[in-house]
Amino acid sequence: MQEQWVKYAQKLGNKGYKILESLLLINDPKLEGTTIYHELPNESSKIDFDGERHDLLGYLRGKLHNHNITIEIVINETIESKKAFTVEEKYNRLKELNPALELLKKMFDLDL
Repeated sequence: MQEQWVKYAQKLGNKGYKILESLLLINDPKLEGTTIYHELPNESSKIDFDGERHDLLGYLRGKLHNHNITIEIVINETIESKKAFTVEEKYNRLKELNPALELLKKMFDLDL
């Protein structure tokens, strides 16, 4: 689910919808049963997200072959955006998204 979430966010970013992309990537959504819980920092962000919710749901339902999926937004005003600034932080973030990255690093004896 998270992989498809990130792919959808990247599609939005490639189309120029950078704000929506950042709202989707502000933190990782949590899946409980067929409900996806996503935390946003404020009500304004929720309004922006709601404009894209229908298309996101359609995309996820199709890719995950599950038409019972729903998305619930949780407003958490204490959220801090997880931004990676150093090379190591960027690598660790990418490794969270795709653990196979560590295997590639070892296989080709790469440094950070």
